[in-house]
Amino acid sequence: MIEHKKTDSDPLRAFLVVVALTGQEDSQTNELKLELAELARTMGVEVIESQVIKIRKRHSRYLIGTGNAADIAQKSKRYDIDVIIFDDDLTPSQQRNWEKLSQIQVIDRREVILDIFAARASTREAVIQVDLARAEYLLPRMKRAWTHLSRQQGGLGLRGGEGEKQIEVDERLIRKQVAKLKGELKTVRKRRAEQRKKRDQLPVPNAAVVGYTNAGKSSLLNSLSDANTVVEDKLFATLDPTTRRITLPNNQVLLLTDTVGFVRKLPHDLIDAFKATLEEAALATFLIHVVDVTSTALEDHLLTTQQVLSEIGAGDKLIITVFNKIDVVSDPFVINRIKNKYRDGLFISTKTKQGLDQLLDAMTRIIDEDLEPMELSIPNDKYELVALLHRTSNVTQETYEDDRIYIKANIPKHCQHDFHEYSVS
Repeated sequence: MIEHKKTDSDPLRAFLVVVALTGQEDSQTNELKLELAELARTMGVEVIESQVIKIRKRHSRYLIGTGNAADIAQKSKRYDIDVIIFDDDLTPSQQRNWEKLSQIQVIDRREVILDIFAARASTREAVIQVDLARAEYLLPRMKRAWTHLSRQQGGLGLRGGEGEKQIEVDERLIRKQVAKLKGELKTVRKRRAEQRKKRDQLPVPNAAVVGYTNAGKSSLLNSLSDANTVVEDKLFATLDPTTRRITLPNNQVLLLTDTVGFVRKLPHDLIDAFKATLEEAALATFLIHVVDVTSTALEDHLLTTQQVLSEIGAGDKLIITVFNKIDVVSDPFVINRIKNKYRDGLFISTKTKQGLDQLLDAMTRIIDEDLEPMELSIPNDKYELVALLHRTSNVTQETYEDDRIYIKANIPKHCQHDFHEYSVS
């Protein structure tokens, strides 16, 4: 993993390299460069220089041609660079070649994301998942990594040392650590599955907030629920799923869950690593897809999110698409153009709360489609059923007469079997 300097006041100086294959549009290349810079900033490094290298095909030795590689190595020395960061994945041999050529640390986008995830994971499951992903990333890179492991603090608890014998020892330690982490993860996931099972026994619908990282998902959760979820102007500000209860205009309770943000080129092993939060999307009644309306890569962000949702089995879910941050857009033409293209979309601002009423109404309509009216006559000694109705349904009328309670309510279809014997309709 990336080797940080000792003090926060002395950040790493980075040189960013974005590789563009022939035919790739300049706008897409620029967006990838900006996103890599944002990832680097989130990781805590200072971007000193960046360069786009256009190639016809990937080269085996340095990914790019030897001439361009030598030029970047020279510039890195001239600018006193600490780390070169590639937007594309580097093979273990390419990383070793680059570090031999430049005499500094060279990492790729995957390693940057792993580093960010490691710094931001807070629950036990997320910590285990990150450690597992990092260990599996390190295994094929031991020959390159052993010189850095001896200087790392904490982490996987590996020993550093020079020579092939020490590398073999470290490899065995990592393999043992991988096996141990997989065992711990299995236990934690079993416990989480039991907790979810208990939650699912409560007949309460649930929705997951998904979208590109930094689009405003946590801000939306806070706005709708008065929660105190972390909100930062950084990528991956939230990794662990946060669930809050909200009450819709029809008095129906809804569980709303914030999920990890997506990015382009999100490594598949990290999708597996963060099933804890992504599963909330796969199991939700419906999804709220938050999009940053100010992004110049809006369409790419929409596509990336949809691709990840498909990969986790949530591609066919009912989705409310929400375009956030309309308060930042001063040109009405921009909003009108997006409205004309995405006619089913809702336009909101979590900062000013503009448009949140329309979103709540849309959520209510989805829940209402699952409700059916019933008239019930419930004995007084079965008041727990009345309490259950108020938790799960939209009670429109409630009358107390003698030893019975007469209720009219719109009840979710999956709850109606609990009340059939008391139906008078």
